[in-house]
Amino acid sequence: QVVNISREVSSPQGGLHGLFDPLSIESKKAATVVLMLNSPEEEVLATACDAIYKYASKGDENKVTLLGLGAVEPLFKLVSHEDPLVRRNATMVFGIMASNNDVRKLLRELDVTNSVIARLAPEEDIVVHEFASLCLAHMAVEYTIVQLLALKTFGVISSDRETRIILRENQGLDHLFKILETKEFNDLHVEALAVVANCLEDVDTMQLIQQTGGLKKLVSFAEMSTIPDIQKNAAKAITKAAYDPENRKILHEEEIEKCLVTLLGTDNDGAKAAASQAISAMCENLASKDAFGIQGIPQLVQLLSSENEEVKEAAAIALANLTTASPSNASAVAEAEGIEPLINVLSAKRDGTVANAATVLTNMTTQEPLRLSIQSHGVMNAIVEPLQSTNSLVQSKAALTVAALGCDADARTELRSASGLEPLVKLLHSKNDEVRRNACWAVMVCASDELTAVELCRLGALDILEEINLSTGRKNNFSEGALEKLLDNNLSQKYSQMGYLSSSNIITDGFYDYGQVNYFKYYLKVYAGPDFSLLQTNMLRAQVLLKVNGVCAPKSLGYS
Repeated sequence: QVVNISREVSSPQGGLHGLFDPLSIESKKAATVVLMLNSPEEEVLATACDAIYKYASKGDENKVTLLGLGAVEPLFKLVSHEDPLVRRNATMVFGIMASNNDVRKLLRELDVTNSVIARLAPEEDIVVHEFASLCLAHMAVEYTIVQLLALKTFGVISSDRETRIILRENQGLDHLFKILETKEFNDLHVEALAVVANCLEDVDTMQLIQQTGGLKKLVSFAEMSTIPDIQKNAAKAITKAAYDPENRKILHEEEIEKCLVTLLGTDNDGAKAAASQAISAMCENLASKDAFGIQGIPQLVQLLSSENEEVKEAAAIALANLTTASPSNASAVAEAEGIEPLINVLSAKRDGTVANAATVLTNMTTQEPLRLSIQSHGVMNAIVEPLQSTNSLVQSKAALTVAALGCDADARTELRSASGLEPLVKLLHSKNDEVRRNACWAVMVCASDELTAVELCRLGALDILEEINLSTGRKNNFSEGALEKLLDNNLSQKYSQMGYLSSSNIITDGFYDYGQVNYFKYYLKVYAGPDFSLLQTNMLRAQVLLKVNGVCAPKSLGYS
């Protein structure tokens, strides 16, 4: 290691100006650099510590050499130096040196723990935090309290990718798995798993753990443990790892699905919820998705009836992910008698539970037998409450469920009888594009019969859809179709609106012509009486008061 230092050094005799000329020092000997650790000059100290750090990083033999040269004692003093750069560089050396057993013995004799712990103060640099934690982790082999503190610290700072790389390069993972494998350290397992969870986010780390057999140990550890927090943290570790597609492949190769299904059957709600979340993350892997369809769906359906709202929501989310674009999994939900509990949770407290339960039901409706079975359970009565939600996601998913089920006449009748059309029409006013789009879709489907179409028109759907279609920013793929469907199934309204009927429109008993709608209706304020379509025909003529520019003029409209 070459060390170059250029400093103005004070003259012992005071000199003319009390300073020597700049003195340049170059050294390739470790002993010379160790002597520099006793310098009163801060720049010399910082440079010497940096050189020693690089030298010690090259191998265990160099650490032993530095120990023999007496480097540890002066470094210990510099760890608490007032200069932040000196303090940082000295702490970095300690973090590296502490991996050597002989160095650790001397560190214990010097009682360095408190000084190193002090370097974890919030005002210290992140690099200082990392290497102070690394030093504590090395020393923790002998001290449980130090281990616990080190693990908790690592649990915080290992959220940073650079810290995880340092931990991996300095055999930190080996120490973590040794802790997990030691039954006597079971009071440290929760914190150790939290650090492992952060480390598993990196694909390189995941591959290393798999290659060294650590992943199998982790899976086995999660399955065999009876400690709820350990089960929960193991599932959370899998969830974090599963956000990366390469990690999902590795986890599937290790048959992680069996482990997660096992965790679904624990007695702890936290572990159940965490396992459900892990299943949701793993669903992005199609092979895992198929595996969970066989093993996990019955357990998830049972969790929908849990009294714990978090568990209920996590199960609903997992089922939504499992059944999306998977007819076989949708069938598996029905086979597990999941329809009734899904409909029941449409009135759950959490919006996430309701939205995802509606999604599962929608996914199931692509198969006619399942759709008819869902309808037979009174789903349209249950969907009215979600349609009235103030949460846009719930509104959107509820409207989509109506669109998926409204193709059946019985379903439309049930929705109409349950007063579900009114909240559906109100959703047409939504400023949320997805809510408005799905509401238009649902109206288009529900307007398939005359009774429903007339009711939708009475509730104002026709006017709202006309306004939507006049706006380039608000209209969508279904708004025009919904308007056309409303008119095609309410021919009296269509003739009044359009002035003509299509060749495919067949007039039946009950058709009436109450006059063409004034095309200037958007510029006139119309004060009308009752809906004439609902009145019995008689000899009287309807009176409509038109107010134009402040002048009122009565106008008679005839109808037959």
